Amino acid sequence: MASLGRRAGSYICSELCGTALNQRHYSTSRVDWKQLRPMILKRIKKRSKEYPIKRMIPVAEEVVRAREIVNEGVSRLLKVVPVQSCKFCPEAHIGATGHQMKTCYGFKRMIKDRPHEWQPGNLNDILVPVQAFHQKNMFEDEIKHDQRFDFTRVPAVLELCHHAGADIPEEILYKSEQISNTHKTNNQQSAPFLPDELRYIGQRTLDAWEYLRLGVTKLLLVYPSKVCKHCSEVHIGQSGHKARMCGVFKFEGWKGMHKWNKAGVDDLVPQKIVWHRRPHDPPVLVDGGRDYYGHAPAVIELCMQVGAVVPPKYHCMMKTHGLAPPVR
Repeated sequence: MASLGRRAGSYICSELCGTALNQRHYSTSRVDWKQLRPMILKRIKKRSKEYPIKRMIPVAEEVVRAREIVNEGVSRLLKVVPVQSCKFCPEAHIGATGHQMKTCYGFKRMIKDRPHEWQPGNLNDILVPVQAFHQKNMFEDEIKHDQRFDFTRVPAVLELCHHAGADIPEEILYKSEQISNTHKTNNQQSAPFLPDELRYIGQRTLDAWEYLRLGVTKLLLVYPSKVCKHCSEVHIGQSGHKARMCGVFKFEGWKGMHKWNKAGVDDLVPQKIVWHRRPHDPPVLVDGGRDYYGHAPAVIELCMQVGAVVPPKYHCMMKTHGLAPPVR
């Protein structure tokens, strides 16, 4: 291990210091880290000049446009397709009446195997909002705990696109995604959409949803993002913030500090998975057929119900050709 450390130190020294240090001869192979520290910090500071990467700017701009299309399309479809949400857990169901599966675990996950109590759903039941701290660039200093109120919260996808160089208008960046509890989709009258128009809206929304996830996947390969190991907090940047907001294990030694891992596309654009009712399933899904029914992302299920063509990669999850539950 000692030899490996010396070899690594000599390699870093040669890479950072160039030929000037290579021409010197040391009587020992130990590395003077005090001499290397200013050079390392200088190289880190120079990295900010390389970002944003010009070739990724069009990808970020397309992601912003795709996100707006998804939000607009889902909002319009919710005026026609009824959505139900559970009163005590995040479960959602797309249909006039909720299913009868006993999968409710309550508000604090203290119960299980309870039937859901359904109420009309809204936009946040289909598109789960994920927010992050907004910074001017990805090389700013870490956000301390006492600075958490000095930074605004914006959608994490838009923050990622902002770091990638997309020009995002302020009315989109700072637009609140929270939907009023009094604004329920099922209380509205059905909009006078023609079937062909509904099918077009559904297909356009589905295609934009697929590109949104693909574009975020590409951006995450270049721009680092973090997600907490214990909660759903997301931070866009080199390292996570220091705000002690983790809601799990506050009594432990870290006192609400997040434990950061590398974030994926599902952390920034969550797929809200719902039960999928096939043509040969009963009108109301019952608990006894839980092993037979399929699933689908909420956006895909919503678009499919107005006639959009579902990509084949979801057929396995939806159990399109699976057996129906036995009749009792």
